[in-house]
Amino acid sequence: MKNSVFFYLFFLAPFILLAQSGNIQGTVTDENGLYLPGANAMIPSLSKGAITDFDGRFTIVGIPEGTYNIKVSYLGYADLSQEITVVANETISVNLSVEPKTMELEGVEVSAYGLSGQSKALNTQKTNLNITNVVSTDQIGKFPDANIGDAIKRIPGITMQIDQGEARNIIVRGLSPQLNSVTLNGSRIPSAEGDNRNVQMDLIPSDMIQSIEVSKAVTPDMDADALGGSVNLITRTSPKDFRLSATLGSGISFITDKPIYTGSFLLGDRSENGKFGWMISASVNDTDFGSDNVEAEWTNEFEYNTGVEDSEGDAILEEVDVDPYVNVFEQREYLVERIRRSFSANLDYKFNANNTVYLKTMYNWRDDRENRFRLEYEILDAEDIEEGDFTIANGVPTRFPVEVKRQTKGGIDSKRNKNRRLEDQRMQNYSLGGNHLWGNLKVDWMTSYAKASEERLNERYAEFESEYIVNNDVLNSRYPRYSVANTADAALNNFEYGEVTEENQYTDEEDINVFVNFEIPADIFGKGDGTVKFGARGRFKEKVRDNNFYEFDLEDDFPTLADVPVKDYSDTDFLAGSQYQIGSFASEEWLGVLDLNIADGELIIDEFAPGNFTVNEDVLAGYVMVNQKLSDKFTILAGVRVENTSLESKGNRVVYVEEDEDAGIEEAVLVEEVNGENSYTNILPGVHLKYDISNNTILRFAWTNTLARPNYEDLIPRAEVINEDNELVLGNADLNPTTSINFDLMAEHYFQSVGLISGGVFYKNIDDFIYTFIYEAPDDSLGAGTEGYDVFQPLNGDSAAIFGMELAFQRQLDFLPGFARNFSLYLNYTYISSSAEGIRNEDGDERDDIDLPNTTPNLFNASLGYADKKFSARLSANFSDSYVDEIGGNDFEDRYYDTQLFLDLNATFQFNQNLSLYAGLNNITNQPLRYFQGVKERTQQIEFYGQRFTLGLKYDLFKK
Repeated sequence: MKNSVFFYLFFLAPFILLAQSGNIQGTVTDENGLYLPGANAMIPSLSKGAITDFDGRFTIVGIPEGTYNIKVSYLGYADLSQEITVVANETISVNLSVEPKTMELEGVEVSAYGLSGQSKALNTQKTNLNITNVVSTDQIGKFPDANIGDAIKRIPGITMQIDQGEARNIIVRGLSPQLNSVTLNGSRIPSAEGDNRNVQMDLIPSDMIQSIEVSKAVTPDMDADALGGSVNLITRTSPKDFRLSATLGSGISFITDKPIYTGSFLLGDRSENGKFGWMISASVNDTDFGSDNVEAEWTNEFEYNTGVEDSEGDAILEEVDVDPYVNVFEQREYLVERIRRSFSANLDYKFNANNTVYLKTMYNWRDDRENRFRLEYEILDAEDIEEGDFTIANGVPTRFPVEVKRQTKGGIDSKRNKNRRLEDQRMQNYSLGGNHLWGNLKVDWMTSYAKASEERLNERYAEFESEYIVNNDVLNSRYPRYSVANTADAALNNFEYGEVTEENQYTDEEDINVFVNFEIPADIFGKGDGTVKFGARGRFKEKVRDNNFYEFDLEDDFPTLADVPVKDYSDTDFLAGSQYQIGSFASEEWLGVLDLNIADGELIIDEFAPGNFTVNEDVLAGYVMVNQKLSDKFTILAGVRVENTSLESKGNRVVYVEEDEDAGIEEAVLVEEVNGENSYTNILPGVHLKYDISNNTILRFAWTNTLARPNYEDLIPRAEVINEDNELVLGNADLNPTTSINFDLMAEHYFQSVGLISGGVFYKNIDDFIYTFIYEAPDDSLGAGTEGYDVFQPLNGDSAAIFGMELAFQRQLDFLPGFARNFSLYLNYTYISSSAEGIRNEDGDERDDIDLPNTTPNLFNASLGYADKKFSARLSANFSDSYVDEIGGNDFEDRYYDTQLFLDLNATFQFNQNLSLYAGLNNITNQPLRYFQGVKERTQQIEFYGQRFTLGLKYDLFKK
């Protein structure tokens, strides 16, 4: 009986009350007719209201019949009050427009220039119940960021891993890229990466996105696989009225002195009756650039052949105590053309005030054409080093024999490849959804199809090899270098044919997403507005990787490097230093026109078969949550989410068969198909508290539970033998998902002049984090001839903890006199401390000397901006501290991502309301990507990209 009464009161009563009330459905726009997210639409006499979504849309239900004043408040804009009459059993539509407000300082009227974007972001952040950071499209435009990854790195607690000078992989609050989720309009973005779940943020142009929302404390209606946070990219939507925007620009990449071309347009409108809206946009960016790279591996072991044999005829080796030195050295020169294209078409149709449907589409396509020229040195095996071949000075080997390889990387001679390796990456997303109001019940739904792919066809390598003695330059360990002891040894005719190979790689990931949400009003505590929301989601994913690899024997045709066309790629302006002169290589044109018929090549199964797989992952989820006022100032959001994950995988294990003449067994490589299954259910409760100390001062607290699923290939019980590097990579079908209990406390104060000062702390208690365990194979049980190989296998650690602090400040300095009031500051700082248990070294002993990988101790963003009626400029700095990137077999082998400081400058001049000129200079500091091994002085990789300058025109036309 009690259950029946509860069901009646909680679920049926709102629908019966429908006969006595009506609803309001409205939009809020700015002075240009652009929709405003995060606006507060309130009926003061009823203490009822709603917050506009990213489309500027709000709905207030259950309003008694009558005439009311509806008030709209928005930070940086004047309050608006408008009278509206509500009719029972009807939904009334209303369009509200607000105007920027001016402030009076000491009797002088002051206008805030260029703050509309900041206002949109801060209003959304302020009105959200959970802890978020928001960046709007206008703010993105104030930074010289070509892709969305470079824009995101400006957000507190975010750092980005760099690839070819652009931000690619996102780290949120110190957690690895695969531990964070990235969505497009709330739908998961699939990953084109072959071996992980990382989403390539440099694939999406920044001018295709309306706003970025980073949720650092997820709510129950959001996907739970967001250990660090969830990044939602919101695409541009149909405008209220006609809008045309276009950009045309160029520039130069100083490392190659080659031009940059960029262009974009946006066109949209709405029908006269306001029912049908459409928007199309496109963007293209063509950059011809490169990078100058030096890499090294360090060791603290040295052995040589004494020339004496033991009783079994094996050479007796002598070990020498040495200090760390470089045993592998590489110099690389990259030449890259990157063409990024994007197209979006969004439609919406409003049947009536209660029913709207929409279609949102986006297609991103990036071509990376790359040539790479690699000069590689590796010290010979101890058996091949004799007394007299080496010199050790002050405990460091300074002279020794090495194997030297000159390798050219390219592609076929075709219109698409242009003698370069072509990496074709694409990401597409198509979402169909709707918003409906059935009495007091709000319903929204969406179904989407998304696909990401990476294709690298006809990728070719040509390698020529030699051996000679080098001098090891030990003067500066930050810039390691080998030089040939006898220059005659480095002659081209001394480099013998090594190999010519061609490989084809293809990876794709397809996602089908379906979700539905229901929301009903429920004032449980009698304190005003409240809701109960519940829903379900299904996500069905398939990931496939299909590679092959062929080797060709062309030694008779090209016995030495002197027998092929070569180019000298030495560059006195090499950014790592003029002391690095890379020399001559087989030309990319020669490599491109080689007639390589796969029928004449040898299929090298062990090079690709272990990495091929098919994975199917299904996630079914349901949730319920309540959003209630405990008082006029105190709000609680509480709920629980349940996610069930089912996974099936198929891969390969390589089996090496040793030759046994007595048994008549020939040497062979066999491929054994392996299959794996995994299934688990996670129950994930969460609570969010929001206390309004005043209208502009807010205190927030959150307790959430999140998870991260293992990388697909880690779950396959596979074995990949890399004979060239004496390495063995294993899968682990028994991996558990990583889970985290999270606590957040944040205080925020919003300035009326459109600004923010905030501070907070967060703590994460993580179980079953995944790391790569490295050890030395004790015997051949993992494969014939693998004794002594370095084995890499993912394992679950025991537990880890992260403690962090975030501070942020942004505002216009309108309190200063004269023109100085046009300056603005944007500052944020994040501190992170971590600890990890259960990480073991190569001997199996637990390590207590290491942080959780990818936890950056210090992050800092700063920018100084200036804006008046015509001119605006911004100088921006982005700093991230060094951190452990990859755990080695011991502390000597740990790899660290080094400190980075990027400095960028951009400026805009407004000719009139519609036309502006922009200019930008990126990477003023010529910040390299740098890794070091164990200690900061031992460079493992350093890669320079140089500066880029852009200049262009932007045209905007609004019609109200």
